[in-house]
Amino acid sequence: MEHGLIPPHGGTLVNLVVDDARAAELKTQAAKLTTITLGEREQCDLELLAIGAFSPLRSFMDAADFHGVCDRKQLASGLPWTVPITCSVSTATAERITVGQPLALVDDHKRLLAVLTVAEKYPNEKRKVAEKVFRTTDEAHPGVAVTYAEGDVCLAGKLEVIAPRHDAEFPRYRRTPAQTRAAFTEHGWETVVAFQTRNPIHRAHEYITKCALEICDGLLIHPIVGQTQKGDIPADVRMKCYEVLLEQYYCSKNTLLSVLPAAMRYAGPAEAILHALLRKNYGCTHFIVGRDHAGVGNYYGTYDAQRIFDEFDPAAIGIQPLKFEHTFWCRKSGAMASDKTTNSTKEERVFLSGTAVRDMLAKGQRPPVEFTRPEVADILIQSLRSGQ
Repeated sequence: MEHGLIPPHGGTLVNLVVDDARAAELKTQAAKLTTITLGEREQCDLELLAIGAFSPLRSFMDAADFHGVCDRKQLASGLPWTVPITCSVSTATAERITVGQPLALVDDHKRLLAVLTVAEKYPNEKRKVAEKVFRTTDEAHPGVAVTYAEGDVCLAGKLEVIAPRHDAEFPRYRRTPAQTRAAFTEHGWETVVAFQTRNPIHRAHEYITKCALEICDGLLIHPIVGQTQKGDIPADVRMKCYEVLLEQYYCSKNTLLSVLPAAMRYAGPAEAILHALLRKNYGCTHFIVGRDHAGVGNYYGTYDAQRIFDEFDPAAIGIQPLKFEHTFWCRKSGAMASDKTTNSTKEERVFLSGTAVRDMLAKGQRPPVEFTRPEVADILIQSLRSGQ
């Protein structure tokens, strides 16, 4: 392991991508294999498995890991883990698959991604996942809806990956855990804080990331660019916002922008733990957990995603959560603040709802500079005008 860097979850960084010779063999074999088309979330999960972001997982979960995660928030090995990572098929398809059979995993364009040699088939207890992981069985929850749409049987077994992803977006920023770790070493960073986001960074986000950077050597801005829900700002628009913000308002010597090709599950507390473990594998020592992390609607309490960390042995999690309260521009203080740092009244605080911000942007109006940087506002205005 690299000197000074945090060990990955489980101690070893997994790499499931086969070498060129084995890839050629698998491509020849795959022409005669039964094919399984992975859904968008499974394609994202396959890429994270392949590059080691899901270390110590070496494949889609077997039944022991699946139930351990749902029932005890841990893998069969005892390591903390909170979200099942599965490959599912219909019952009819599963009946035609035998243990020991190799399968060709393909994307929605029928391009070969990997070969899975089946070692186990087990029921996909989707309602159990909804209750234990998402804490709701409501089909209106986007993560529950995706889960309910999955097949009724899960497959597990040896996974050999030929191509983690075809036509991957943002290749300049699509760093593997091994590559971010190499970058941290090159920069001389031993402590690195990660910021998870699926939205443009506004002033409150900027404030908490810079507060975190004051106690760490480096900051990893690590936006999700995999599957999100309808209504989220497109990844390409968000990337433009991150680029201009980092260029204008962050120190390049201490900040790195890289993308996380994960699917959002909107699982609130459970996903906060998963996001932390992922960033541990990418080499980060600290992880920002803010207000309503990975939440959606009113399914989770405002700070439930912070409280769940208290359920685990900090040494077992291994990465330090930095818990931030809701922050805002305080007119009384003339600065960013939170309830911890100001005694201002509600009227002395700049707060805009998401609806109000969208309405302003749609009209070509910049929100107040206390809420968002003008360069970011202009990118969002332009994207609305162009119909993105």
